[in-house]
Amino acid sequence: MEVQVGCRVIVPFGRSKFYTAIVSRIHTEKPEGYAVKQVLEQIDTTPILLPTQLKLWQWMADYYLCALGDVYKAALPSGLKLESDGEEIIRGFKPKEEVRVRLATEYQSEEALHALFDQLAKTPKRLDLLMRWLELSNFFGSELKEVSKRRLMNDEKSSVSAFNGLISKGIFQTYSVEVGRLSTGNVEKTVIPHKLNAQQSLALQQITETFRQKNVCLLHGVTSSGKTEVYIKLIEQALQEGKQVLYLLPEIALTTQVTKRLQRVFGDKLGIYHSKFSDNERVEIWKKQLSDTPYDIILGVRSSVFLPFQRLGLVIVDEEHETTYKQQDPAPRYHARSAAIMLAHMVGAKTLLGTATPSVESWYNATTAGKYGLVQLTERYQALQLPEVRAVDIGELRHKKLMHGTLSPQLLNAMRDALNLGEQIILFQNRRGFAQLMECHTCGWIPRCVNCDVTLTYHRAVNQLVCHYCGYSITPPRACPACGDTDIRGIGAGTERVEDELNAYFPGVKIARMDLDTTQSRSSYERIIHDFEEGKTKVLIGTQMISKGLDFGNVSVVGILNADLMLNYPDFRAYERAFQLMEQVAGRAGRKHKQGLVILQTSDMKHPIIHQVRQNDYLSMVQTQLEERLQFHYPPYYRMVYVYLKHRNAPLLDQMAETMATKLRVLFGGRVLGPDRPPVAKVQKMFIRKIMLKFEMGSSYSRIRTLLMQVQQEMLANDKFKSLTIYYDVDPA
Repeated sequence: MEVQVGCRVIVPFGRSKFYTAIVSRIHTEKPEGYAVKQVLEQIDTTPILLPTQLKLWQWMADYYLCALGDVYKAALPSGLKLESDGEEIIRGFKPKEEVRVRLATEYQSEEALHALFDQLAKTPKRLDLLMRWLELSNFFGSELKEVSKRRLMNDEKSSVSAFNGLISKGIFQTYSVEVGRLSTGNVEKTVIPHKLNAQQSLALQQITETFRQKNVCLLHGVTSSGKTEVYIKLIEQALQEGKQVLYLLPEIALTTQVTKRLQRVFGDKLGIYHSKFSDNERVEIWKKQLSDTPYDIILGVRSSVFLPFQRLGLVIVDEEHETTYKQQDPAPRYHARSAAIMLAHMVGAKTLLGTATPSVESWYNATTAGKYGLVQLTERYQALQLPEVRAVDIGELRHKKLMHGTLSPQLLNAMRDALNLGEQIILFQNRRGFAQLMECHTCGWIPRCVNCDVTLTYHRAVNQLVCHYCGYSITPPRACPACGDTDIRGIGAGTERVEDELNAYFPGVKIARMDLDTTQSRSSYERIIHDFEEGKTKVLIGTQMISKGLDFGNVSVVGILNADLMLNYPDFRAYERAFQLMEQVAGRAGRKHKQGLVILQTSDMKHPIIHQVRQNDYLSMVQTQLEERLQFHYPPYYRMVYVYLKHRNAPLLDQMAETMATKLRVLFGGRVLGPDRPPVAKVQKMFIRKIMLKFEMGSSYSRIRTLLMQVQQEMLANDKFKSLTIYYDVDPA
């Protein structure tokens, strides 16, 4: 069997460890400087990885300052990576098989069959089962069909003992067939796409014209302007040209709604790919994309950029501003938007970025740098009005003792009116759990994680204090371990507490919560969204996952429970993120038949962002941010790289961080800031320090990468620093 680039092979590590490797290059050069290991086995007869994928992997490793192996681990489904347990090699992927039933060859003639009928006359249950098989197999028809054991026995008259009897007599035979886990052509188109209105048609024409000049286009369309219908038309055009489409979404929750819309138009041409699928399912999708009959459209989250595409022509990055497109841990810490643009560039495809609230970088690239085209949809579909946004001063209400808990009187009144009219409500609280933390009211003691530098969040449903970083949990103490007092109170409300308050205010009203705690499985996402779509649920409370483009036609009231939470975060993007979140959440209101109402609760009525959200003034927000970023050397005018150092010994880590920062300043001067402690300075018993680097956009990134790797090698060459962990976050989000 001839080895090829892109094929998997098994290679030895040590005496008893074996791993899967990918052949990246075939050459005749003699290796020098390292020991050569023999390839033990070639797994594939044809490549599992296309040349473009390997090229993308290499770009990601270089750009995001990580090992190529890190990209390999993130990109390939686990089922395609074989590993060893001692001497035994564990094969992760298990094909799905189905047991089929056939009639033994000697009974397939008409004469033998009639004799068999007579023979089975005394065992009517066996005869009934044989007759059912003959019917299901179309035995007397023109084309014989295979019959599964499951289908054969799926009848109240079917008897297991009768089936076993036919097997033992050699009349029936069973055999296994690989059937796969994917849909097999049974998803039918049910609708034709909506006819575009004048604005949508103009936007489609402008995007098409832009793609003649540029490879990337930003579609800036207000919420509910009908961007998805424009996407569908672009997908149709790509399919007519024989091209494939990658449609990226920032959150698994969104795939449920978008899947339904796309399946109604494109049927079984659509494939779905995200982490809630089993690993075996993801392997089968990967293999299908390499086959002669791949999906024409892949709808998925950020990991979908790693899939094989044989004829990619269009990439759509919906809600392109979302932070969930950025991988945080482990490496590669890539941004799916950047990776998608690079993938499209490598294969000559076009990329469309769509959002109502563009990232500052994308807006700059489209309006100032000239890298992207820009097309705008400024009106809602069918001329629907944007929602009215009312700001409520919760600081004053609490001072006057007019508000208890998380819901203002204004919001409660608006909710009552909506429920009386049979309308629905969405409440946004960007914090899960019941209470942000617990505190002794007498001495101020606060329970903290033993592994991480964070307070524990109280989850009342399971009566546990939980660390959201490492999962450490304890039962809340009855008395304070510091002073012995029993007055321990919850501070700061999460979604669980909001749900509890709502049940008290609106008994009998169906309320649902959508956050990380309630959406652990694929079916839980789908159930929550389906029940709200069908009107079974009247109030939906959620974290930021409810802000990402969900389309509900009967929502008239949206409540943003605490705008200040989003602003008080130590990050240069906090202002931008807060505006985007509030605008996106507000956009869920009044989407079909009437103007919606948004109640925006805040303690800082004079903050400029409150006015900008009320006026839907994106341009004012982005202009202010661009001016500040230029002044203080932030993206998009400067490229940022965070250097993280981790170690179990905090004093030694401080010494290491100072040493590395000094070395970096010798090379990069004032572009180096720090080291300092990040907001969470200890995770899973590892202390963390951060060094910030800012480079002018015209700087040679390859030179920067070379020098960073040089300093890293110098650090790790020091015997005292060998146990140090160094990693990078390029273009932090």
